[in-house]
Amino acid sequence: KWKGEGTTRNLESIVIGRCYDYIRTVNPAVGEKNCSQIWEAFKNAFINKDPCRILPEDYELFINLTFHTIPPNKSLFWENNQLLVNSFADRGRRYMSLGDTLFGFIGDFLNWCGQADSPGLDYESCPTTMECENNAVESFWRMASITYAQHSSGVVHVLLNGSAHGGAYPQPGFFADYEIPNLQKDKISQIAIWVVDDIEGPDIDSCGTHTVKTLETRLETLGYDVTCTDNHK
Repeated sequence: KWKGEGTTRNLESIVIGRCYDYIRTVNPAVGEKNCSQIWEAFKNAFINKDPCRILPEDYELFINLTFHTIPPNKSLFWENNQLLVNSFADRGRRYMSLGDTLFGFIGDFLNWCGQADSPGLDYESCPTTMECENNAVESFWRMASITYAQHSSGVVHVLLNGSAHGGAYPQPGFFADYEIPNLQKDKISQIAIWVVDDIEGPDIDSCGTHTVKTLETRLETLGYDVTCTDNHK
């Protein structure tokens, strides 16, 4: 039916399990959260609905239930280097990327969608963003990205891939379209851009050139203090 892969098997167990894993071992500092309630809010955002008509605001209750503060100077935005970000952030010990927040941790690497005429999950296929933008996963990450950006403060870091085809700063992209517009300027002292090339990879983009220059100009025009470092040691 759709071109995308279907819902991840055992989704309910994974979501509830990740929730407990997070509040018990990954980041107990966030305090108690009702993991069963969080699953219900997550599921109700998209269940029994046309899988192409899910909006970011459908996840509002889920975000409210999972929300916790993001420590100042710990935000790490990124494009095209998720695995590097995961290892570098070290599950929130060094930085707290979106995937290190409770709401991001729950959704990371999962897939899901429902069906308009059924209370069940669709395990066969889910729409890709090419097929429809307002799908369950895309809208989830938009809402998560917006929330994450709104609550980032202090020195904010951005890790970009200088070997990415099409440039380190993709447009359209989550950082360009959902995160930059939702940064709260009065809470941010500096935006530090790090451009890193793949090991043995091509050096396509770097500070002051191509798409990174576009990004630097955009942020400076918005009034931010911007620094950029190439291949940070």
